[in-house]
Amino acid sequence: MFNLDKFIEDSVIFRSYSMFASDIEANKGTLTQEIQGKKVCVIGGAGSIGSSFIKAILRFEPRSVVVVDLNENGLAELVRDVRSTKGLYVPDEFRCYTLNFTDPIFERIFREEKGFDIVANFSAHKHVRSEKDRYSVQALIENNCIKAQQLMDLLTVYPPKHFFCVSTDKAANPVNIMGASKRIMEDLVMAYNKFFKVTTARFANVAFSNGSLPDGWIHRLQKRQPLAAPCDVKRYFVSPEESGQICMLACILGKGGEVFFPKLGEDQMLTFSSICDEFLKAEGFVKKECTNDEEAKQYAQDMKHDSTTYPVVYFKSDTTGEKAFEEFYIPGERIDMQRFKALGVVNQMTRHGMDEVKSFFIKLESLFARTEFTKAQVVDLIKDVIPNFEHEEKDINLYQKM
Repeated sequence: MFNLDKFIEDSVIFRSYSMFASDIEANKGTLTQEIQGKKVCVIGGAGSIGSSFIKAILRFEPRSVVVVDLNENGLAELVRDVRSTKGLYVPDEFRCYTLNFTDPIFERIFREEKGFDIVANFSAHKHVRSEKDRYSVQALIENNCIKAQQLMDLLTVYPPKHFFCVSTDKAANPVNIMGASKRIMEDLVMAYNKFFKVTTARFANVAFSNGSLPDGWIHRLQKRQPLAAPCDVKRYFVSPEESGQICMLACILGKGGEVFFPKLGEDQMLTFSSICDEFLKAEGFVKKECTNDEEAKQYAQDMKHDSTTYPVVYFKSDTTGEKAFEEFYIPGERIDMQRFKALGVVNQMTRHGMDEVKSFFIKLESLFARTEFTKAQVVDLIKDVIPNFEHEEKDINLYQKM
């Protein structure tokens, strides 16, 4: 039987235990003091990173956990997962709500709870494929930036002791609108650091996270459909467990205004095609490399049930917003590589102030209110606040790919 966790350990991250285990152990006392018996709210907690954060937090026995997410099925699976995990503490008050964090019902919950000790926001458009046209761009910016401002304003009513909002490596020297929106989000949330402690994290791809390309291979295999992967795009990877631990460490141990990232070297980058090769081997197949999508789909259709070969299509990336490599920080940002064994910290960078960010949002909302606006106009506005934003429009997006 295929064991996904074991495959990730052996063929993706190449370690049998979390790279953050020693940092967690070294700071166990502080983590226990700051989490045990505390009230926790997790927004976007049904996703891969949010649910992993919850499982990391639960090991330190919070008093209550409130989870908010639009994915009703994901919340159901989260509850089944935590309640089926041997030795995982689940407080009596573990509540899940299917709603948006800008919904009036969430505000009512927040006010009646008189806030939370720990608030973590994982709600985001996180995929490069989110950038397709002007409608998708408006949706991702409103979710990642404008609605985040509404949340931050609400939190000032009952400020949390620890607030964390997930970012992305793609916020460093962004080349796609999703990454740029996260860079702007960083400036936004950090502007609220004068009201309560704010931290965030930029980190690598989470191996086989929900909706990711590798996660799609599992579904394709179940449906006997061909697998596809770029052969020229290199990425860093962490396990799902590690993704939650990064966020917990940043949330609880970080100082206000800091951005955390994993200490990973360039030699640890992998191409998706190389992971796909190993995935097929683990499933007992030899790859049959096809030259195009149609050839691969035909091969899959003609495959016999007991076939030991499986069709794949490997290609060079040609879609808008893809970056050939990942970065966690940029020149000019001050880095602390000594405080933690497996985590680096950006503890000083140039930020736009709250007035500048809000002024930018007003311009965006004015643009979105027009009957007609273009994605290019949105890009031009973003360049006003991120001058080094190197967006290249290729007129091809991942929704046009197999």
